[in-house]
Amino acid sequence: MVDRLDFQQLSVGLRRMGWIRFWAQVVLGIVVIGVLMFNNIGGSLVRNSERALGLGPGLSLTTLAFVVLLFSLWQGWLIVRTGRAIGSEARPSRGETARLLKRGLLADLLGLTFAAIGYQTLAGSLFVQASMQTPGIAIGGKGMTENLAITSLEMLSVLSNTQVLFAHLIGLSFSLWLLQRIYR
Repeated sequence: MVDRLDFQQLSVGLRRMGWIRFWAQVVLGIVVIGVLMFNNIGGSLVRNSERALGLGPGLSLTTLAFVVLLFSLWQGWLIVRTGRAIGSEARPSRGETARLLKRGLLADLLGLTFAAIGYQTLAGSLFVQASMQTPGIAIGGKGMTENLAITSLEMLSVLSNTQVLFAHLIGLSFSLWLLQRIYR
């Protein structure tokens, strides 16, 4: 029979790792939502905002990855609650806990997929835009409208995608570690 000390260690481990996962994803999620909002507001204020070639699909996939990150945050909170429950007398079964961790694992895999495809879309459209640039710096006049220089706002969209990708990677690694810990 499993010793009470083992349940206490498992409870502390689940709670601690659940909190680390939760807060790391919250911080990265706040960065992502801030950058996406800034990109949306700033993109509408910029002159010639229609010249950006194809950033829409990449930003849409980044937004989808963010929505999946919200579900993953909820799963992280449930992991913390499960860790508390394991320390009490009303313990969830190993199967229930494993199902919870696997749901979080699948959510993070889905978010990683959306973020990776979004990253490829953003990088591809910025590459096409960079390859269409005219050499040199255009100062005023007609040359400025023809030059498709990559702006900091467009690079910020890549940053938001990288942040959501990293948040899902953190969730995935913690879920795998906790799942391994439960079956040990």
